[in-house]
Amino acid sequence: MAKKRPQTKAKTSGKSSATQVSDGDIPVVGAREPCPCGSGRRYKACHGRAAAHAVTELVQRPLEGLPGECDWVALRELVPAATVELGLKGGLPEDVPSVTLATVLPMAWPALRRDNGAVMLGLQNDTASGDISRDLADVLRRALEAAPGTPVAAERVPADSPRLQDLLDPAAPFTPVVHSGFEFWLEDAANTTPEVAASLERANEAAIPTARLSGVEAAYWCRTPDKNHLRWVMPHSEEKLLDALARLHAAGTSSLGEGTRLVGSFRAHGLMVPVWDLPSSVGAEDVEKPAQEFAQRLTEALSSDAPLTAEERRARGGLTNRQVTLS
Repeated sequence: MAKKRPQTKAKTSGKSSATQVSDGDIPVVGAREPCPCGSGRRYKACHGRAAAHAVTELVQRPLEGLPGECDWVALRELVPAATVELGLKGGLPEDVPSVTLATVLPMAWPALRRDNGAVMLGLQNDTASGDISRDLADVLRRALEAAPGTPVAAERVPADSPRLQDLLDPAAPFTPVVHSGFEFWLEDAANTTPEVAASLERANEAAIPTARLSGVEAAYWCRTPDKNHLRWVMPHSEEKLLDALARLHAAGTSSLGEGTRLVGSFRAHGLMVPVWDLPSSVGAEDVEKPAQEFAQRLTEALSSDAPLTAEERRARGGLTNRQVTLS
């Protein structure tokens, strides 16, 4: 918690005193409520000021250290419909048969506890702080304790609360399953509420056909009306990756085959995501082998420490100018 501010003495009958409360004993309360430290000020103007700053300060790479970090980023930013089975440190509670990460849940719920006790955690939701990992962990913890059949809303997260890295089993596999629609929402299709059914229909209509490549990590093909794309989340440092892509681009080896081209990249949650345009006729299976061959070329380019040539510097400048930041 924040350093305690000097206390103003409270006026009492005949004498003044100040209640001494240690910072560690001051709980998080509503912004407009009196601060529990006894200062007489509202929480947001007292200890809540530093606490709010702590939880809103942006964590540049919030998913670092999680198994499948690149896929976490892809599911957060690129993939319409996908699920992943999650493992918890110490195993699942006896009354929780499974914990499933989903790109999005019906009605945009942050999480829900199904009637059978299973927990689903939604990834593509607005977060209250600058640390997605902390926000998701808070929702997950409350979902594990929620009554079956209950959706879980997001709440303001204390700055010292656990993160996903504290809750998830680092040895558990992280294997995304990409779906063509959101039928995974339904536990019992016959008893689906009209609201959920309508939400499902709208979501399926908006979903862009997407597939995860099997030969490389965290590369996702998608089909759009005019052209297809490959968006590939990569774990390398931005400067090294830009240099390597520039070397390949200057050498004419940055494409994924005839009619394809590397058009730029974007940043998301501390990672770079190069993007290729593909002809409409090129499907996910058509870029499997070219992507594996590109990965080999990229590994070689990443290992080079030679200064960039003038042509490579121009290529790097072009790539940098076409970068955008999503988060």
